[in-house]
Amino acid sequence: MTNITASRDIVRLIEIMAALRTPGTGCPWDLAQDFSAIAPYTIEEAYEVADAIERGDFDDLRDELGDLLLQVVFHARMAEEAGLFAFADVVHAITEKLVRRHPHVFGDAGTLDTEAVNALWDRIKAQEKAERVARRAIDPQSVRERSSGALAGVPVTLPALTRALKLQDKAGKVGFDWNDPLAVLAKIREEADEIAAELASGKTRAAREEVGDLLFAVVNLARHLGADPEAALRATNQKFERRFGYIERVLAAAGKTPEQSTLVEMDELWNAAKRSEQP
Repeated sequence: MTNITASRDIVRLIEIMAALRTPGTGCPWDLAQDFSAIAPYTIEEAYEVADAIERGDFDDLRDELGDLLLQVVFHARMAEEAGLFAFADVVHAITEKLVRRHPHVFGDAGTLDTEAVNALWDRIKAQEKAERVARRAIDPQSVRERSSGALAGVPVTLPALTRALKLQDKAGKVGFDWNDPLAVLAKIREEADEIAAELASGKTRAAREEVGDLLFAVVNLARHLGADPEAALRATNQKFERRFGYIERVLAAAGKTPEQSTLVEMDELWNAAKRSEQP
């Protein structure tokens, strides 16, 4: 596809969105939406993009990316109607940001290795943040950030695992971090022991609260090992589905269902599924 054709398709998509949002002739559902109502769909579409990638389904990925692009166009259209900004402003902003954050490609920073690129990226982001905070302090009409501290800028709407990872990463950049993965593992054991103590005392509610601390510590271990906790958990979910599907298939071949089987039987089949996956 040529750039001219792609440009025409984008214009057509923007025109369709405008038509859907035109009072009197547009779609009643689209006209009834606002930023808050659409936000959950935006998050859902991003997850569906990640799911298509995880499954290696690139036909589906193409479609899901289109759905995600629609979300961008939808938000931009509502913003344009409110006199805030338009789709072109969104494109201009991200274009400028990409050029600004890649001086080693578009500027005079010279050739850099990956580590140096990451460090440069962080410095530029920090500068942008400082300028944004200063600008909002001057403009009383602007929406202020929840915090101007080291943890500022991490959206509360992120999935909990991802948000924990980003909070920990930001804290780590100012020196509040563990020295090595073994120290984090010790923290995980400590949190697990606290849960055990609460359960032994019959304090189920307190144990539930401690589970959050345990999950936070596990995310920290994933970060120190260079693993994305969301991706790691998605992989484990798939593994669980695969192995449980094996249990169901073997039981079905014997004329049984999981409900008709004992936990011992299913556990044996689970171990068989694990063994079958070993190289």
